[in-house]
Amino acid sequence: MADKDETYDVIVVGSGGGGMIGAYAAAARGLRTLIIEKSDQIGGTTSYSGAGLWFPGTAPTKRAGVPETDFEVARGYLRAAVNDESRAELQDAYLAAGVELIDELERNPRFGTFEHQPVPDYYHLLDGATAHGRTIFPAPIPVAEVGDQATIVRKSIYTERYGHTEDEIFVGGRALIARALLAFEETGNGELRLGTALSDLVLENGRVVGVDAVSGGEQVRLRATRGVLLAAGGFERNAELRQKYGTLPGTADWSDGADANTGDALLAGIAAGADTDLLDEAWYVPGLVQPDGKPLFQTGVRGGIWVNSKGNRFVNEVRPYDQAGHAIRDGERDETGSHAPSYWVFDQKTLSRDGFGGKSPETPIADEWFTSGALKKADTLEELADVIGVPVDALLSSVKTFNEYVEGGVDEEYHRGESAWDGMFGFIVGYPALPEQNFVVPIEAEGPNPLITSIGEGPYYAATILLSDIGTKGGLKTDADARVLRADGSPIDGLYATGNTMAAMSGGVYPGAGTPIGSTLAFAYQAVKDIAGE
Repeated sequence: MADKDETYDVIVVGSGGGGMIGAYAAAARGLRTLIIEKSDQIGGTTSYSGAGLWFPGTAPTKRAGVPETDFEVARGYLRAAVNDESRAELQDAYLAAGVELIDELERNPRFGTFEHQPVPDYYHLLDGATAHGRTIFPAPIPVAEVGDQATIVRKSIYTERYGHTEDEIFVGGRALIARALLAFEETGNGELRLGTALSDLVLENGRVVGVDAVSGGEQVRLRATRGVLLAAGGFERNAELRQKYGTLPGTADWSDGADANTGDALLAGIAAGADTDLLDEAWYVPGLVQPDGKPLFQTGVRGGIWVNSKGNRFVNEVRPYDQAGHAIRDGERDETGSHAPSYWVFDQKTLSRDGFGGKSPETPIADEWFTSGALKKADTLEELADVIGVPVDALLSSVKTFNEYVEGGVDEEYHRGESAWDGMFGFIVGYPALPEQNFVVPIEAEGPNPLITSIGEGPYYAATILLSDIGTKGGLKTDADARVLRADGSPIDGLYATGNTMAAMSGGVYPGAGTPIGSTLAFAYQAVKDIAGE
């Protein structure tokens, strides 16, 4: 083991949203801070995201006219959504940290001004749910302003997988990461080391005092006098761990998480004596299978229905993505594997209005969608059922039942189109939108509910839906200060965790847009405040 006596106050493992913001907060407090990142790029899964932050009561929400009383209303909503009193202290810490953190970040011009955008809360029937939501977003930043360091900011998932052209402005998660990188460097107290993978935590007398890592093919020991913050994402890309913990799906290839998220920090924490929770959970999403055979995050449809392998409709296809993902997950667990794959069945009318695959209706569907089998076509529903291998009678019955809802406008089975979230899809084509999706084609309502339109004349199409996720959400148990806990509830001195490396404060649910990234920022901030003795 090479020990070059490299000593820092704080070592942060991982460079996603929580890692970068935690490192900045530590360095801004005068603490000599090292970020180690396993890959050659920073940003993790945060860079794939819109970087929404579900932070009630912050200055941006107040500037947008959201009442100050909303903070306490939001607390009640969060309690009801999670419905787990054992997580109440974590929830309170999360809410308080969000307000304080955004105030601190907005004092630094590098972070610009965050903006509230109305994204409805996901559990619309609960008291305190609002159509305006509580989600704020970072300000875009020109790539040129980031300078040479722009090349190390992870690209969008669309570029990484499919070679899409990047814009000259960082938005969403890439903007948050780029801004945090500049702010971190400007403290004068920060160092970033890419290509450096965590091997183990170093313990002395029960306290974590550093990390062993592999950097440039060499084993190194890096010491931390004040604390180590694990912010390295989940284990979504580790098929062995998914199988071990029963985190469906068993294959890591179906995840939309960053490739480097293989659970290194989770395993290191467990080896150090940490307790764990929620390891069978993930931030589940439906995934639309692409021509390369892999699913990509899909949320909301404006026409057609989803049926399982038995030909039965099983969900409100427009409901919030985590809830739709859980419906697929639960079907896999409870109905002997009938929901993955599922099929999105729609007609020519829907295709002509909305297009497909992120392209406008005027853009022909690329041949690869059909030659790969990701999209199937038939002249009749009977033929389509045969092509996708579902019972004909069941598919015809599912379509007939749905069509009968058009006149009354009420989806009596799954209540499609009855929430504010659902209502967004009456006007937009897709979310998150690709650069090409700058077209808006309003639905021409056939009845009182614009999201219930009949499946009419052929030809008919079927796209494949698999169970995907944007990361696992089980991890190391922590307290409200993000200190990692043993099974007896005692903290492991010097060890902190945030984001998907820690067990989520929201339990098995997803209360609103920006809960995952909001959590990783909030608890990174809590960790740094504890390390700094605040």
